Amino acid sequence: MSEPYAAAEGLVRVYPGRTPLGAGLVWAHGGGFAGGALDMPEADAVAHALTARGITVVSVDYRLAGDGCRYPAPSDDVLAAWSWTVQNAARLRIDIARLAIGGASAGANLVTGAVLRLLDGESRAGESRELPAAVVLAYPTLHAVQPPTPPALRAALDARPDADRFGPDSVREMYENFVGHPLPRGDEAPLPAVPGLATASDLAGFPPTFMINGDVDELRVSGEAFAATLAEAGVDVEVLTEAGTEHGHLNRPQEPGFEASIDRIAGRLAALATSTPASTHTPASTPTPVSAPTPVSALGAGAPLTEGSLS
Repeated sequence: MSEPYAAAEGLVRVYPGRTPLGAGLVWAHGGGFAGGALDMPEADAVAHALTARGITVVSVDYRLAGDGCRYPAPSDDVLAAWSWTVQNAARLRIDIARLAIGGASAGANLVTGAVLRLLDGESRAGESRELPAAVVLAYPTLHAVQPPTPPALRAALDARPDADRFGPDSVREMYENFVGHPLPRGDEAPLPAVPGLATASDLAGFPPTFMINGDVDELRVSGEAFAATLAEAGVDVEVLTEAGTEHGHLNRPQEPGFEASIDRIAGRLAALATSTPASTHTPASTPTPVSAPTPVSALGAGAPLTEGSLS
């Protein structure tokens, strides 16, 4: 089957790779924790572009912050989607040793926090604690109170006011909506909700990480600071800036930066080492349902999807 289909009781949409390489990616879109959906380009166009390059994508329809939904509910959904994918990897034709997790903007925060929870041994009954083979972060937001903006980036933002969308107040308010209470300093939130607070010791054992930041994007300082802490922890981390882009370029497929970043991500995933026969994961013989509540956000405005055969 090559068409996308809903699975895990509507928690995910699966995009089978057109020429399966055995590599897979559990992917979380952005939207400031409070917006976004599976049909936005940052979810749907990204998934289609990666499947065309042979990667199977499992896109997560996590619950959105607001109206009584706060952390950890969206993070729980990402963990549940990860566990479902691990348990069904072979039936999805994914080599478990080549299964990564990733996200964009607030989605990158959610997957980073989910990995921190896995490292800390958090999982609900029946959920997998298996770590991803790699973590892919696109222009992540990881700090409620951002590090200082370097003068050169500040000048670039001043020259392009339409790109200057992430001042200190707006970022802090975004996180306050996520966690459900004021954050005057930012360190009053759980570490997985604000992963930028992690120390090198917190990040011991974190999987190899590939990060693509926007060029004229104030959130770039958050990603770069987190990457520096990963490096201090001895994590294999590569961080780059996609030239000429603003925040959210994966949500704009018509821009050159979209294809460039997709090619980089696909290349990193395709290069993941295959598992040996002795370490191959053996999943359940049928798709395993998850116990997470059905996400509030809908599958999207397009034609309804039904779960297809995993065979």
